[in-house]
Amino acid sequence: MAASLKTKTFSGLAQALIQQGRLQEAEVEALSAQGAQSGRSFIEQLLASGRLKARDIALFVAETFGYPLLDLGAFNETEAPRNLIDPKVMQNHQVIPLIKRGNRIAVALVDPTNTHALDEIRFQTGMAVDPVVVEADKLAPIVERFSQSVESRLDEFSGGDLDIELTDVNEEAASADAGSTEVDDAPIVRFIQKVLVDAIGEGASDVHFEPYEKHYRVRFRTDGVLREITQPPLAVKEKIASRIKVMSRLDISEKRIPQDGRIKLILSKARAIDFRVSTLPTLYGEKIVMRILDASSAMLGIDVLGYEPEQRDALVNAIGRPYGMILVTGPTGSGKTVSLYACLNLLNKPDINISTVEDPAEISLPGINQVNVNEKAGLNFAVALRAFLRQDPDIIMVGEIRDLETAEIAVKAAQTGHLVLSTLHTNDAPTTLERLKNMGVAPFNIASSVMMITAQRLARRLCSCKKPVSIPKEALLEAGFQESEIDGSWQLYGPNGCEKCKDSGYKGRVGIYQVMPVSETIQNIIMTNGNSTDIAAQAQREGVKDLRQSGLLKVKQGLTSLEEVLATTNE
Repeated sequence: MAASLKTKTFSGLAQALIQQGRLQEAEVEALSAQGAQSGRSFIEQLLASGRLKARDIALFVAETFGYPLLDLGAFNETEAPRNLIDPKVMQNHQVIPLIKRGNRIAVALVDPTNTHALDEIRFQTGMAVDPVVVEADKLAPIVERFSQSVESRLDEFSGGDLDIELTDVNEEAASADAGSTEVDDAPIVRFIQKVLVDAIGEGASDVHFEPYEKHYRVRFRTDGVLREITQPPLAVKEKIASRIKVMSRLDISEKRIPQDGRIKLILSKARAIDFRVSTLPTLYGEKIVMRILDASSAMLGIDVLGYEPEQRDALVNAIGRPYGMILVTGPTGSGKTVSLYACLNLLNKPDINISTVEDPAEISLPGINQVNVNEKAGLNFAVALRAFLRQDPDIIMVGEIRDLETAEIAVKAAQTGHLVLSTLHTNDAPTTLERLKNMGVAPFNIASSVMMITAQRLARRLCSCKKPVSIPKEALLEAGFQESEIDGSWQLYGPNGCEKCKDSGYKGRVGIYQVMPVSETIQNIIMTNGNSTDIAAQAQREGVKDLRQSGLLKVKQGLTSLEEVLATTNE
């Protein structure tokens, strides 16, 4: 009875070896004691003793516990997913990731009865774990290489080639933070830098640091979708928040109110990326969201944004006119700012005076006078617009028309010889004109100033691993395709999933646009108090594609899936 109780303290593998008669209980107990004394695991001590070879152990485990057996000699390390499992976990438990499919990850290890290792990987990655048995002697060098590659990246991040620029940081706060926690916070600094660089590498738009009662997580928003990246220990949440706040020139002692700041990450002498930082007090600590402001995205030409040729020509023609108003509309995160910046880049010439007022100016554009809204100081959109009109402008960009005062000044500027670009939050182009009327702008002023409205959405672009799909004709008709279009001359594609796209099936995004010039007929509808339905019907007669029609065209071109367009243009 005592012997039976004693075996219960052994691992599942050790107990199986005893039960199958491969080892005596006394041998297992002796090996465990020797391993504890020398700092080795039971398997490492078993191999060192020569009682069993690595191949024998692997065959025994696979046969006894029913797990697949893999020969690592045929394993291609370059195809293994990286940055999924913490290097310390890999080293401590002798485990490596093999392949990731959807929400499952296959891991190579010697002892699949090590439930602690599997639980830790499952908790860290948030994925289901499928164990694969391998030979210990072949696994050890691969674990070492995997761990070294991750650690070397961390070393690079903390070196001189990559650094966080702390411009105008509060010197007392920065020196106090560095002096008191310089040694303890070195891993925190490396962790934050690694997260930021990984976010840039994956093309993320936002990074979320989120504290909860029993865990702390980091998420990336990539192609409009949030995805959990890692779960740091809950105990470090205060250090992470403090470090980011110091880097962002925020008050580290103030944790009761939201704060906003900026960070500059210098990737190389030729490239630096800004982060807009927002903190928010929550029940269990400060949530921090960092918006990635990559200036290279603002330098994109109109040609790569996804406009159809006729839409692009209409937009270029409109911004080439000397005066009038062009409005870009869509929900938050639909790419309005990038579209405006692309237009400004076309217009930015030495003989043109361009001024912008934004809340805040997300990306610095050389040659353009950019102003940040400062409500506390009394500098709002309307005040800045009035000042612009005294600054001899040619082109004015207003970050957003939020109220009647701003709208009326912008309309006045458009009527007095200035080109005005701005944004509104409406669903489509026709409702934008009705929204201005509801704000209190006179119909005559709307008709005489607004010359074009562009509504837009961002749909996820299919990865190169896309696969052909078949959808019933009835579903295509219901989605908006015409009977004549369903003629078999084009192929529908759907998401598949590969390592490049993190098994999502999508990589990047493509714009879906409704470009509506305000014609004389539409002006007359506005003047006679017509509604958005009347305007939309007239725009259709003039050949303007609505958002759904433009999205379906992207489906026919194989750029995105039908499901994505239906979700994006579901008004």
